[in-house]
Amino acid sequence: MKIILDTKKWKKYLFSEVFDIEKGFYNNKPGQDEKEKIPFISASEYNNGVTDYVNKSGTKIFPKNAITVVNDGNSMASAFYQERDFTCSHSVNILRIKKEFKKDITENIAMFLNTVIYRERDRFSYGRKWRIERMIKTPIKLPVKNGQPDWQYMENYVKNIKNKINYPEQRSVINKKFELNINDWEKFDLNDLFKIKGSKTTPILELEEYGAGRYPFITTQATNNGVEGFYNFYTEEGSVLTVDSAVLGYCSYQPEKFSASDHVEKLIPKFNMNKYIAMFLATILNLEQYRYNYGRKSSQNRMEKGSIKLPSKNGNPDWEFMGNYIKSLPYSSNL
Repeated sequence: MKIILDTKKWKKYLFSEVFDIEKGFYNNKPGQDEKEKIPFISASEYNNGVTDYVNKSGTKIFPKNAITVVNDGNSMASAFYQERDFTCSHSVNILRIKKEFKKDITENIAMFLNTVIYRERDRFSYGRKWRIERMIKTPIKLPVKNGQPDWQYMENYVKNIKNKINYPEQRSVINKKFELNINDWEKFDLNDLFKIKGSKTTPILELEEYGAGRYPFITTQATNNGVEGFYNFYTEEGSVLTVDSAVLGYCSYQPEKFSASDHVEKLIPKFNMNKYIAMFLATILNLEQYRYNYGRKSSQNRMEKGSIKLPSKNGNPDWEFMGNYIKSLPYSSNL
């Protein structure tokens, strides 16, 4: 059944009329020495807001079935459903549907609300953060029925979309589990692992003259693997990692030949890198984004002096473990 999205009939509420809003926890990230860990949510637009898994003890635990909303930084208004108990930083607001509505947040309702919430991001900035004091006064438009938010409509709308999606297989390449014990990892200099170079800047007008084709055009955007179109032209060889040096230091793997915009740096491996190892490394490098901002960019010079912690074996990076770990994950057969 097709459900029409007619926003003209929606009602405007204040966030404080719909949600109980709680401040995140102002703390340093807890340790990682315990076996039982929980997600740590902070100012990220990736991985459901999870930037690490940390100790349960010594931190404030927030109950599951909540929405977390980033209130600061480049990921402002990124909203995620938390189906597990979690802890978080002060850069996150926690939302739950007010008890008077007698409705718990479900995954489908959260997906609907998260999209609506994210559309509010343009109201806020570095100088105008979306802390709880502003959020409670912020308006939000929602579907309505009998004067109340129409939770069933939201549920059905997302269900309808899901029914049309052809989901990829969850099958992994290898049927084995690998534990990530980062306490045993070692630090390696990026300069020892990669040759760090800039890419040639290609203007979009030049690409349009070549016309659409098979080669990706890589930009500094932190979505869609950095790709902004495909053209019949390339300047760079593939099988490298690319890093945005203009904003956040977003890293992605480029298996194919490509062209690039300004501020796209290349990490050319000094080892035998396949797509599984590349995905492991890109994930680790993206966790380093907190080190960079507009005033401290992920430049070639900074990367050449930088380092990352990796699984190791006999004093060297354990490439076999990294590749096998990615192969063991659900959906890895689709890479």
